[in-house]
Amino acid sequence: MHIFLVTLLVTAFVGGAAGAEPPQVLLHNYKCYLCHADLETKAGPAYVDVASKYRGNRNAVGAVAAVIRKGARGDAPWHMPPHPELSAADATAMARYILSLKN
Repeated sequence: MHIFLVTLLVTAFVGGAAGAEPPQVLLHNYKCYLCHADLETKAGPAYVDVASKYRGNRNAVGAVAAVIRKGARGDAPWHMPPHPELSAADATAMARYILSLKN
């Protein structure tokens, strides 16, 4: 019974996709943490601040996933490069993680 529950939870977490990585691993693998951190501002905003900006926006997951895949340019000298090689599912998982963070 215990193994069944663990398998069920793991399957639900990774969406049932073979080879799916947890969002934090994806954020490391795609070098996102070079410019971002969960709780502190670096060259890019802290993920907790991104989550705060989008709180209450029902389109937040799609919007953040789109920025992850398409990149972003702002007023700062740095820009966020696009990651078109990321699947929509991985970008969505990363966005959900980012948006789950709270101060």
